[in-house]
Formats: sequence, C-alpha cells, structure tokens
Amino acid sequence: MPELPEVEVVRAGLAQAVTGARVAAVDVLDRRALTRHDAASGDFESLVTGARIEAAVRRGKFLWLPIGDDRAVVGHLGMSGQLLLRTPDHPGDDRHARIRLHLDHPEHGELRIDFVDQRTFGSLAVDRLVPTADGEVAGFSPGVSGPWARSIPAQVSHIARDPLDPAFDDRRFLDALARRASGVKRVLLDQGLVSGVGNIYADEALWAVRLHGEQPASSLTRRRGGELLTAVRDVLGKALAEGGTSFDAQYVNVNGASGYFAHSLNAYGRAGLPCPRCGTPMVRESFMNRSSHRCPRCQRLRMPRAGAATSTPVRTDGSPARR
Repeated sequence: MPELPEVEVVRAGLAQAVTGARVAAVDVLDRRALTRHDAASGDFESLVTGARIEAAVRRGKFLWLPIGDDRAVVGHLGMSGQLLLRTPDHPGDDRHARIRLHLDHPEHGELRIDFVDQRTFGSLAVDRLVPTADGEVAGFSPGVSGPWARSIPAQVSHIARDPLDPAFDDRRFLDALARRASGVKRVLLDQGLVSGVGNIYADEALWAVRLHGEQPASSLTRRRGGELLTAVRDVLGKALAEGGTSFDAQYVNVNGASGYFAHSLNAYGRAGLPCPRCGTPMVRESFMNRSSHRCPRCQRLRMPRAGAATSTPVRTDGSPARR
C-alpha cells in the first residue's frame, strides 16, 4: 500500500498541474471506484462537473482536491490506486482505468486525470469539508491558502497529522507513547495517532534507532521517543526525495515514474541479507497479517524488570539495556 512519501509525490505532481483548472467532464467507468462516495449527497459526476480545483492537499495517505469552500474530491489510493496526468489524446484503452476527470486549465490547456486501480481497493468521493479540530491548516499543501484551508473532508477528520505536517504536535505524540503498553510498531501504524507511516517506513525507522517492534511503547524514555520520531521524519524525508518506494508498477507518480527508495532500504524486505550495520542476517517475522523485518542483534526486545520503572528498560536476559 502506498505510504506518505508515495502519496505526497502524487499530491505535489497534481498541485502543479491542476490547481486553477475546471472540470469539463467526468467519466465514471467503474462505479466500484466510488465506494467512499455517499450517493445521498448527490451524483458524483454532477457534483464535480464544472467545479474549479483550488489545490491538492494531503493528510497521511489521503489526498483531496478542494472544489469550493465546502466540498472536495477525496482520493484514497488503496493498495494499487494511481492518479495519472494525461493529455487529451492519450489512449483511453487502459482496462484498469476507473474514473476520468477531463480538465480545462487556463495555462496548461486541456488535461486529464485518470484514476487507475488494478485491485479496486481505492476510491474517489465528493465529501463535505468540516473545520479542523485544532484550527490549523488541514493538511500538507505548501504555500497555498483559501477559505477551505482550515477545513478537512469529514471522512478524513479522524486521521491524525503526519510527522512532516508543520502542525504535528510532538508533545502529544510523546505523551501518547508513554501511555501505550502495546508494541511501538503497532503504535506507529495507528493512523489515529500519527498518519502516513506504514509497514515499510516503520521497519526502517525502528532499525535506525535499534528498536524491536514489540518493545512496549510505554517503556521508552522521552529521549528515546524523540529519537524515534526524528528517525521517522528522516526516513520519510529521504524516501520523499527519491520519489517513494517502488516494488511493482503500482507505486508511481502522476507521470507513471517509479520511486527509487527501495534501493536505500536497510530493513524492509531484507530477510536473510546482512544487516547494513553489524552484518547479522536480517529476519522476517509475522506481524498483523503482514511482515516485520529487523536485525536480531541490533534490535533486541528489552523489557523492564518486575517492579522497576518503565524508564529503565532491560534486555530479556535481565542485563541493563544500552541507550
């Protein structure tokens, strides 16, 4: 599934091309691509046709195109969704194309957005905009403002901000870590606490700070929690700079180009290969119907002694843990 860097690459590509465009026509080729759209709010085609796209905004793995002060076209890419920019004369025979938005831009002329989804888990929808809970700008959309800027699609409002969002609250995140007894990887994947971090980048951040994914979040000191948050930001930033991670043809930008961060991975997908840090063979373990990858030497599970403060973690053999 695309994670924050992959979706941000798509958002940035769309923003440059479609901001200010009007939707001339809409083709819904497969109504399964409207599973998130509430038909009671109106017909998707009618709501979008004629609307002006104000920007391209992202929070976590969701992105949306405001089409007025109180509505937006919301996109979730699911497992394999793509939003591809096309010229009007681009062949229209892609059998995985689900929805097409025909645009008229005052500078770029005629354009087309094709929502392509091989596995049909993604969706587009028109949703109402509601005020953000914290009163801050709703999502990541650098340099853009408008009456809609501090409003978020209702179906995205439960999603937390991501670590690259200027309004992300570090203190709130660290406070939440201290209260969670579950494994730290599970906490990182909780989109209600911190969004945009999926399996790949969670494994990479945990490797960077030598943490086992099952380490209880509450056992981390404030300093270790801060180191983890810094690592998450570093990993996401590096992946974004390389266009995201691509393992197959599904993870592409708006022009269909793949990202290259897969070549820089230190943990994810490296089972059996030597740890880039210590040379120990990496291991793959089952985790929440997916997989975790770690170094068994660098990332040992450290548990607090019975009766000891959780701020003093130790290894499972009882010896003090290194910081």
